[in-house]
Amino acid sequence: MFVKNSNQNGFSVKAWRGDAKTLLAFNFTDNTMVTNLAGFSIQVQPHGQQAYYLFNNLVLPSGANATVPTETNPNSSANAPIQKFRWLHVPGSFHQDDTVFYGVYTYTITPRYFNDGLLTAIDPSLSVSVDVQVAPFATSQVQLGFTRGFTQSQAFTHHFGLKALFHPAGKDLIFDTGGIAGTNAAGQTYTFLQEYQWSGFTARQRVFEILNAVAADASLSIDVFAYDLNEPDLVKILLQLAASGRIRVILDNASLHHAPGVPEDAFEQQFNNTAKAPAAILRGKFGRFAHDKVFIVYKNNQALKVLTGSTNFSVTGMYVNSNHVVVFNNADVAELYSKVFNEAWNDHVSETFNKSSLAEGPFLFNQLGLPKMSISFSPHQADIAQSTLDAIATRVTAATSSVLFAVMDITSGGGPVFPALKAIHENQNIFSYGISDAPGGISLYKPGNKTGVLVGGKPGTTILPPPFDKEHSISIGHQIHHKFIVCDFNTDNPVVWCGSSNLALGGEEQNGDNLIEINDIDIATVFALEAIALVDHFDFRNANIIPKTPQAPTAVKGGDNTPDPKANLDTAPLNLYNNDSWATRYFNPNDLHCTDRVLFG
Repeated sequence: MFVKNSNQNGFSVKAWRGDAKTLLAFNFTDNTMVTNLAGFSIQVQPHGQQAYYLFNNLVLPSGANATVPTETNPNSSANAPIQKFRWLHVPGSFHQDDTVFYGVYTYTITPRYFNDGLLTAIDPSLSVSVDVQVAPFATSQVQLGFTRGFTQSQAFTHHFGLKALFHPAGKDLIFDTGGIAGTNAAGQTYTFLQEYQWSGFTARQRVFEILNAVAADASLSIDVFAYDLNEPDLVKILLQLAASGRIRVILDNASLHHAPGVPEDAFEQQFNNTAKAPAAILRGKFGRFAHDKVFIVYKNNQALKVLTGSTNFSVTGMYVNSNHVVVFNNADVAELYSKVFNEAWNDHVSETFNKSSLAEGPFLFNQLGLPKMSISFSPHQADIAQSTLDAIATRVTAATSSVLFAVMDITSGGGPVFPALKAIHENQNIFSYGISDAPGGISLYKPGNKTGVLVGGKPGTTILPPPFDKEHSISIGHQIHHKFIVCDFNTDNPVVWCGSSNLALGGEEQNGDNLIEINDIDIATVFALEAIALVDHFDFRNANIIPKTPQAPTAVKGGDNTPDPKANLDTAPLNLYNNDSWATRYFNPNDLHCTDRVLFG
């Protein structure tokens, strides 16, 4: 669940393992240790490689602060301590670039202090170290993957600039992703493939691991459920498999995917022009949508493994939205999905699926190598849809420690789950932390806030203060496309719901979807970290939404939104980071007493 270490001074560190990332949390048993606290220096040691300090965008004002001579970058947390009691580390970016080391990392965290307003030297006697395995999450039979989902971020902007494209104008369904996509602020060119690999992160890795393996082995074949379908390299492999007669595809044909010029229709035409029997494609939408995003892999016609989740096989789904994938390397699970695919195929992707025994579920798994879990498949008949969602709402309401979630649209859809997620914030004994992306903006739900906070969620409504850079202005579809809920992740009885279901009554009655319930501490932790990262990311941007006052600057989409230094911003969030009062305005040691100390400290 987590690794913990502490020292004789009462300073402790916990580290939770995520998917290619680590959540670090710090605490003191003696609150006198908070006096004059300046923050935390975080040193990272990938085993067998050079140690380095994490960077902090917020640097100390010039003065006679103690520094580490070998750390010449002012952003090094050795010289600019990080001012939070928890920090999510994702290897790469500044210290490893694209050649990220996966393996054991030693994190050494040192509390830092002010004396007469100046930073004092590092005191190694105060340091605490923990060792953590950092890698994409995998067990013998389960693999997870996540997209980065941060087109609106400092990291994306630094990598790809303010005018990054995700698809070349005027290009067909398939194009050369090795072509130049743009130039960043440093004058470096990059390709679409580099942009896709960074943005798609481990979700893209999982998707292409499977596709490349099937393409390379003539004994393998694949069935595909797809909703959005236009990722160029993915489509290229699917058409190659069609030409070798080793693929069947069920592809949504709702109006948004079945109209002049849409990529799904173009794919269908190219597939039929290429396919060799028994390869085939079937278009349908159940009652409303064929909403699954699934690969089922067969070896010599026997189901072998399955990939599922919330990630559409499209440029938006893999590189813009925040999404997840789950891979089950288990023949029994794969065979169940195979039965669902064949039932949908035989029903011509119609509502009659809801009369099948496969729509009754849930199907339980509790075997060696798998987590205890269940899977249900929709569309359901009305009573089954209601009972499926009632069970989730009841468990959310009965949570004893925490409810963490990232759900695409918490404002509509019907059914009991969304009201339960909203109402959980009225219980101040539960750590509730969640995010949802509706057409009107992004909603945050966090401890101490019973109503949630609506974030603009679109670049142009946020002006980040110096020293943060203006961020990319792209706005394509939803930011939060996940559909997952985690209850009681930091206990012995956690549960995760994930998959393609929107967790709404309408979808459960009319869409082709799969909903997975997993009871596993490690998997719950991975999903919990994703929710925390998303809420923290947009909470910061929410704090810097343009204030609606006469003094506030007006954001111009695509323009220079640098604040006027002469403007009166005393009441604006921008003033929060002014260096003249860095220690007291940004970093408040009393944060030790906030509710996240209960969960993470």
